[in-house]
This record gives sequence, structure tokens and C-alpha cells, in this order.
Amino acid sequence: MPLPRITAFTIVWVLGGASLWAQQPKPTEYQVKAAYLYNFGRFVEWPAKLAASNSHSFAICVLGQDPFGPTLNATLADETINGKSVVAKRIPSPDEAVNCRILFISSSEEGHLKQILAVLDRESVLTVSDLPQFSRRGGMVQFVLDEKRVRFEINLTPAEHAGLTLSSELLKLATNVRRSAGD
Repeated sequence: MPLPRITAFTIVWVLGGASLWAQQPKPTEYQVKAAYLYNFGRFVEWPAKLAASNSHSFAICVLGQDPFGPTLNATLADETINGKSVVAKRIPSPDEAVNCRILFISSSEEGHLKQILAVLDRESVLTVSDLPQFSRRGGMVQFVLDEKRVRFEINLTPAEHAGLTLSSELLKLATNVRRSAGD
């Protein structure tokens, strides 16, 4: 007898939850991308020297014109990764990116992409962008739109050169995983 009540309760809860979800506005493209940036941090392993660093924060940085606005700060508020507070930072130059764990490279920096990636070569910074061909040009994670859904591609070669290990769960979610430029 208790089983039908539990089942009935579950059905009501799911249906009630579905109607509540239906009332929520659809998240914007950059709300989804901000959530991805946070979650990338949970599925990437950084070298032991960084994990043991004295920094009390896990910095997710934006280089160039900020397309997120307050969304990134709101998404990261009160979050932690590996016991460190997650903070959003806007940085004016690639030299400051060496203090970031994740760097989103804005489309405003397209003309400087080669130089930015050269500055970060072998630094343990996960590079992410929505620039066209970003993963083919040496970036690690490229956001792509697939039927109006935000997805991502991964280039493992620069991540491995930076000493980063991407979890198999993250790799399974990628629309494409390549091992070098031009794949």
C-alpha cells in the first residue's frame, strides 16, 4: 500500500516541477556559457603544484570585451571548486592570465589570438572561447551553437601541453574532440 502513495507523490512532484520549470525563462546564451565555465573547472585536473598553491580562490577570467556582464559573477557567487572560492575576474592583458585557472577569450581579441595563446603556451590555464575555429587554432575549448543550443568542442593537444587532464565525462559531452590543429 505505501508504494502507490510514493508513486503518486513522485508523479505529482515531477508534474509540479515540470510546470514550475516551464514558467522559468529560457536561459540566455551567456548564462549557459557561464554555467559551462564553472562546470569545466569541476571536470579538469590541474597540476599538483597549482592545486597546492596558497591561492584561496579559483579564478575564472575574461580577456577582452566582457560578453557576460553581471551573469558570470551571479553564476559563480558562493561557488567553490576543490575547496577554493570561485571568483570572476576581468583582465586587460594576456600576461595577467597566468593567475587564472580558466580564461575566456572574448571575440574582441580575435586579432590577437595567436599572441595570447603564445603567452599562455605551457601555462596551466584552460583556454575557452566562442571564436570561430578556436579549437583548430590552438585553443582548448570552443563553444559552438548547435541548433540554438550551446555545446563545445575540445582540442586535447594544448590542454595536455599545459599539464591539464580533462575528465572522460567532459570529453563525452563534447561535440568533437581533436588532438591537434586542423583535425
